[in-house]
Amino acid sequence: MAEPLLEVRSVSKHFNAGGRSKGVAAVTDASFTLDRGETLGLVGESGCGKSTLARLILHLLEPDTGDVMLAGENFTSANASARRRMRRKAQIVFQDALSSLNPRMTAGVNIAEPMRLQGLGAAAERKAEARRMLELVGLRAADEERYPHEFSGGQCQRIAIARALILKPELIVFDEAVSALDVSIRAQILRLILNLQERFGLTYVFISHDLSVVKRIASRIAVMYLGRIVELGPSDVLCRSPLHPYTEALLRAIPIPDPMRSRVEQLGLLRSELPSLEAMPSGCAFHERCVHRLPLCAGSRPPLQTFASDRASACFLQQPIEAAPNTPQEV
Repeated sequence: MAEPLLEVRSVSKHFNAGGRSKGVAAVTDASFTLDRGETLGLVGESGCGKSTLARLILHLLEPDTGDVMLAGENFTSANASARRRMRRKAQIVFQDALSSLNPRMTAGVNIAEPMRLQGLGAAAERKAEARRMLELVGLRAADEERYPHEFSGGQCQRIAIARALILKPELIVFDEAVSALDVSIRAQILRLILNLQERFGLTYVFISHDLSVVKRIASRIAVMYLGRIVELGPSDVLCRSPLHPYTEALLRAIPIPDPMRSRVEQLGLLRSELPSLEAMPSGCAFHERCVHRLPLCAGSRPPLQTFASDRASACFLQQPIEAAPNTPQEV
């Protein structure tokens, strides 16, 4: 069996919360693998830990526990020299492309900057490569002399993608990369992303709160809720028959032209607010909002368990009650 390009092994990250004794658990025990050429969609509500996990994958944040393996090498424990070399293999495209670009640099210099930081090529070579990248993402080579504020939002996102591509990475993380764009421009950027993947054999982690977008582009989907992955499986199967009630609620929340489908109960949720990461509920973090909750859910946290060779869910509904742990897990 071929070695996966990316392995995330029990990664967790806590942040201090204003001097409180217990910090905020932004990501807890996240694990998954990603094969070359595959796209993993990472979905969940705002604040569930998706962007934090993205930064942990790329080591823009240091995990408290766990490891990230990239092409068989440990990204987490690598020394500074090895980590710098490994960064060429993994890049990120952020949500707000304009703010991620240096406003004092032209588009061409912004795109070529990763090459300069990595010590690659002479100035003329970097300039030529930046011009090639601009054309690759559907802009003109002559646009290299323009500044970020002179471009539209969609064009800035193309520049950000060009910058991510210039080091010829194997993995690109898209962190809400199309959520700020209008529908027509979003469709164009999604087509560009898919075309680039097919052309260069790229591997993607595609992060979004919009499951309707993710299911179009991802081969597998991981669903996050309050810092934990609660379901993982192939995109088509997960969207057709979700195992976790939270995934079912996300699918019901996809907008359709039916004003009668606006009530909270029809989304598969009880009328309650999203819990705070600073005051996590006991047991299953979703139980206070779940219409299918069991008495067991308030006291025990269901582990993420594999139910088929390619599906996993953290829900007691998907296992016999008697098979649940006798002693509640610490939460």
